[in-house]
Amino acid sequence: MNSSLSEFRGAAPSNIEIYRKGTALPHIRQHSRGRIEGFSFRQNRRNQFSLPTAHGTLLTFLVFLLTAYCLLPTALASGSWTRQRTSSLAWLHSVFFLDQNRGWAVGSRGALLSTTDGGTHWTSLIHPTEDTIRDIYFADDRNGIIVCERNIYDLKSNAEARAYLMKTVDGGEHWKRASMRGVDPDARIMRAIFTGAGRGWAFGEAGAIFITNDMGTTWARLQAPTRYLLLGGDFINENNGWLVGAGATILQTSDGGESWQHARLPTTSVRFNSTSFVEKRLGWAVGSGGAIYRTLNGGRSWLPQNSGVQSDLFDVKFLDAAEGWAVGAEGVVLHTMDGGTHWSTERSVTEHNLERVFFADSTHGWAVGFGGTIISFGNTGNWSPAPRLRQ
Repeated sequence: MNSSLSEFRGAAPSNIEIYRKGTALPHIRQHSRGRIEGFSFRQNRRNQFSLPTAHGTLLTFLVFLLTAYCLLPTALASGSWTRQRTSSLAWLHSVFFLDQNRGWAVGSRGALLSTTDGGTHWTSLIHPTEDTIRDIYFADDRNGIIVCERNIYDLKSNAEARAYLMKTVDGGEHWKRASMRGVDPDARIMRAIFTGAGRGWAFGEAGAIFITNDMGTTWARLQAPTRYLLLGGDFINENNGWLVGAGATILQTSDGGESWQHARLPTTSVRFNSTSFVEKRLGWAVGSGGAIYRTLNGGRSWLPQNSGVQSDLFDVKFLDAAEGWAVGAEGVVLHTMDGGTHWSTERSVTEHNLERVFFADSTHGWAVGFGGTIISFGNTGNWSPAPRLRQ
């Protein structure tokens, strides 16, 4: 957080006689022995006045405390973003890490990248498909799933599914196609979210929402109260979740998707791209034109926050109730340490759009986007093992 301290500068008059005759500050009663009511001054041999040592020490200490308070968030978030090298020029749509070392990134034309050292080295794996990969999720270091989308012009018939899944059981070395039984053939799936025990939700165009309880083998369509495109979501457990999208759409469920409630917002012009919750009452949503909104009541109502930017924001991730990150168009990266009351713009390391951000812990993060771009956030101090993510 950028902070500045206003300096107070003053100097005693060089002519003490004039000072004693009343040419000093108005509204302050003066005394013949150099005392201004409320403050005691000592006069030295050069006719200069100074505060007693105790007062000076106290003032210095107070200034030190204020400076330390203002710089504390910066110290806690000490780290920087750097660009990582990849051999890919694909538009990367998603990134997922199991811990601070093992991760994957996916994107256009079947791009699939893997790392075992936090992104210091990225390996381009054999493309499991030539279609766009929209999302990726790993339950552990062996079992993963990707959400794929075919180009509508490549479809040979109306009965051919536009969206499908691929699964791996060997850490991404080999993938096997799995049809999304129960999903409409023409459904355009943008994202999929999975929790423990194989439960997940897929959503996308025209308000389509599907649920699975067997890690994507079979799906059932849920009733949604919107026809708008759904672009992002977050589930904190198997019951409480939120989906966001175009037309300022924010949906909330507390029963795993069996029923959904619309949020109340003061606008309908925002296209929300992503949402992040740290518990069932506190969450944020980001979208077009630098929009950031926060809820304190589980998503029933939302209030705007000042992002300080006009660029579209594509993803947001909060690590706790105070610290959060948002990324978006033109390489913008935003950071807050006070729940979004103040957002600061991080030093840019790319001009490419950043579509997704992922944090393994507070000192290990990655963002991916256009042109094979992967940037990473790291602490300059000693790194400790990252805790396992909540599944």
